[in-house]
Amino acid sequence: MHLTNKNTCAPTPPMGWNSYDYYDTTVDEAAVKANADYMAKHLKAYGWEYIVVDIQWYAKKAGSMRDRYQYIPFSELEMDEYSRLLPDPERFPSSADGSGFKPLADYVHSLGLKFGIHIMRGIPRIAAHHHGKIKNSSLGAEHVADPTVICGWNPDMYGVRDLPEGQLYYDSLLELYASWGVDYIKCDDICNTNMHKNPFAAAHEIEMLSNAIQKCGRPIVLSLSPGPALIEKAWFYEKHANLWRITDDFWDNWAQLKDMFQRCELWQSHVSAGCYPDCDMLPLGELGKGFATEHHTYFTPDEQKTMMTLWCLFGSPLMLGAEMTLLDDDTLALLTNTDILAMLPPSVRPHQITRTDNEAVWYAKDDTTGTTYVALFNLSDAPQTVSSTLADADCPLESVAAKELWSGKALSLNGGFSASLAPHACKSCPARDQNNGFSSGQGIFMLYSYRAISFRSRFIIRFSSREIYDWEIPRRSATSFCVFSRPSGILMPNRSFTITCSRSESLLIALPSTRCSASCSSP
Repeated sequence: MHLTNKNTCAPTPPMGWNSYDYYDTTVDEAAVKANADYMAKHLKAYGWEYIVVDIQWYAKKAGSMRDRYQYIPFSELEMDEYSRLLPDPERFPSSADGSGFKPLADYVHSLGLKFGIHIMRGIPRIAAHHHGKIKNSSLGAEHVADPTVICGWNPDMYGVRDLPEGQLYYDSLLELYASWGVDYIKCDDICNTNMHKNPFAAAHEIEMLSNAIQKCGRPIVLSLSPGPALIEKAWFYEKHANLWRITDDFWDNWAQLKDMFQRCELWQSHVSAGCYPDCDMLPLGELGKGFATEHHTYFTPDEQKTMMTLWCLFGSPLMLGAEMTLLDDDTLALLTNTDILAMLPPSVRPHQITRTDNEAVWYAKDDTTGTTYVALFNLSDAPQTVSSTLADADCPLESVAAKELWSGKALSLNGGFSASLAPHACKSCPARDQNNGFSSGQGIFMLYSYRAISFRSRFIIRFSSREIYDWEIPRRSATSFCVFSRPSGILMPNRSFTITCSRSESLLIALPSTRCSASCSSP
């Protein structure tokens, strides 16, 4: 199978867990399973689905010299006959006898989740030194490896030369990963090769990796690290990857979080289905055990909400870095706030209205529901009031009913949104029409999508929520109509009529006549 459109692998920003922020290089099979169990029980229902094993799963004794090295120089690596790294069987016992990550991936899949791994760009140095074989190639690893291209912070790999045999090596990697059941690859030392004079030196390896995924027969999400990604190469990342980091490693300190506002401003027009500028992991909950600095996140509760609001409003992937089995109720509430998570899909188009050193205002318009989201951020170290008008948010309404998305408190927005905010705090709300989203007018009414399953003078619509509602059409106007799937809609007769429903839900009705009206009665 050849994947025709890589964007179908990630129609919405991936949401999941990555082992790095808590375990560094030391995660093992038992810890991965424990975190997968937790996600399946507590987070899967909210869209969280990826379990990602981060760096050095192939390295023997990883983390055993952490007081001296993060990555032990030239340590022993588990590797197969074709120069491909395998999981360390001491930490991942089910990988013994060449099984690789398949047993662990199968376990994750059995929970209804998806499995991912971190890889380093290139080919193992030890494979080149020992003239290791490359599957389906007459040339060995010593000919494919480029010893002049090394990672400045990790000693494991050489770069791969831009040769047909280099492509064969990446093809063999993805053949192996697909056989394991890998759903997500985070490739490091590739997005920005900032240790070299040319920060885009790995472009050919991004392309080879992308090509190999296309040919491997399995949909696999491709994430590129580290950042910052190069804005002038946005088109290239969008062509070959699903995620690309717009920052270096992001940790739990306010200076880095404040800096993310200007990075999101730079990349705001490059968020689309299958293409996501990545703000990096969410350093929430318990962090740092593998770094010998175990601690609860240094972010204050207000800063945690600010981070979650910005990541979701911007449309960044969400990867939790915490040890999930230690999550407290407050952190779990952050991760399962459905009102905040509703801003994440790419149909919600983000736009920064203003940013100074002291404040920022963002809005986003949901093309699917017509909802406009407004978010106010206090970036200063002192309390202050931050305001925005509905006109700033391109909202044509003068007065709307809303609620604040973190507190759930009802709001009445008369021309604008203003909030007194503590240092580093935020407030956000959706702006909707008073009639819950069903607006009367001529020509077109836009709400949610649907699937019609029967029709006469009364027909039934089944919504994505799987609740069923009856819609009544007066007999005089029900003589003929047809149902479309793209765009979703109903073409009505060329005449006047009225639609009455018991509840406003998502629907697109195309009306060829301008003589029309609509009404909705609240539940």
